[in-house]
Amino acid sequence: MSNLQIEKTQPTAFYRWLILIFISLAMFGNYYIYDSIAPIADLLKAARDITDEDIGLLYSSYSIAAIIVLLGGGYIIDKFGTKISLFAFALICTLSAFITAFAPDQNVMLVGRFLLGVGSEPLIVAVTTSLAKWFKGKELSFAFGLNLTIARLGSVAADNSPTWAKSYYGDWQSPLFIAIALAIICLMATIAYWILESNAEKKFALGERSEIDKLDFKNLFKFGLSFWLIVGLCVTFYSAIFPFRTFAIKYFMEAHGTEREFAGMLNSILPFSAMIATPLFGLLVDRIGKRALLMAIGSFLLIPTYLLMTYTNISLFIPIAMMGISFSLIPAVMWPSVAYIVEEKRLGSAYALMTLIQQVGLAGMNWIIGSANDFSNASLHNPTGYDLGMWIFTSLGFFGLLFAYFLRRSEVKADGHGLELKKN
Repeated sequence: MSNLQIEKTQPTAFYRWLILIFISLAMFGNYYIYDSIAPIADLLKAARDITDEDIGLLYSSYSIAAIIVLLGGGYIIDKFGTKISLFAFALICTLSAFITAFAPDQNVMLVGRFLLGVGSEPLIVAVTTSLAKWFKGKELSFAFGLNLTIARLGSVAADNSPTWAKSYYGDWQSPLFIAIALAIICLMATIAYWILESNAEKKFALGERSEIDKLDFKNLFKFGLSFWLIVGLCVTFYSAIFPFRTFAIKYFMEAHGTEREFAGMLNSILPFSAMIATPLFGLLVDRIGKRALLMAIGSFLLIPTYLLMTYTNISLFIPIAMMGISFSLIPAVMWPSVAYIVEEKRLGSAYALMTLIQQVGLAGMNWIIGSANDFSNASLHNPTGYDLGMWIFTSLGFFGLLFAYFLRRSEVKADGHGLELKKN
């Protein structure tokens, strides 16, 4: 070992948290772009005479692209490192925002959303992998939670844009110009991360890079039972949350008679509550463990929320608040848990595989819910047409609880990975 290597120290806490801020800003811009369609869904339908199924396809095309690229994206991250990967994926996201905003028709807009999926989901995997690289042990869950807090501010900003950017909502296109600006911020944040990591490689002892896990499909599917149960919970949970958010503003306006600004505010409660509660849940799980149990609790809370909105006159704040707790708790526990059951050199591929399967669910469910709304003629004049979709969401909550139950049964055994234990 050379004298230079001996003199190198570990990165300071300030340096690591500064890195977290920049990669979280990249996520902020990414989340805003993704959620920028929901507030203009009815404007798009009016301007281009499209259906709910077409709106769902704008989100499904994103997920289809993610399915195609995620395994390769995980390999790129493992092969070339996080700094190159983050910049490349953010550049693709920025290009997609331009194409979507200036699309002359629905087909070109689908291309833009497809391209967003090509860049966005691997970007999220790269950020997740980077967090696992820079934060260890008892800091990990809190770092994941804080990252999601900043990222979801992008969703909150998009949902509330009919209020703070009301002057832009005279047509469907102007709000998407804001998405372009946020995409540029996303790109600039990845450049800042590149500079910081390059500097850290010179000044700090970051350790030797692990041997790169090859993109071998036979090995990819050799992850243990606990990993696959987490994947099952992941796909059912997110399929119940994000397709609901796709149509939520339109649903609140047409089924509950709210104004666009209030509907956007209601939809923003989910990411806003997660901004506050996710890091707190991260701190809690670092202290008490009980990861599988907490995932089961989060899944259970999700089950009654859609039926309360459909069949009762209860304030919409109550079921949305319940959904917000679930939306905060499960991600705070689920994503860091993977880092405890998968070896570090395979994390890029593990997170990519997990996110890929999640996107399979989202691609199918966005289209299914849009088609269900069209089949039932859901509209301002027929609000009960939304009931079929709400029952579909409810059934996903039951499946999520089932996966969490079997995960806990697996982890309390002697050969478990310690998900129910505190980490030092």
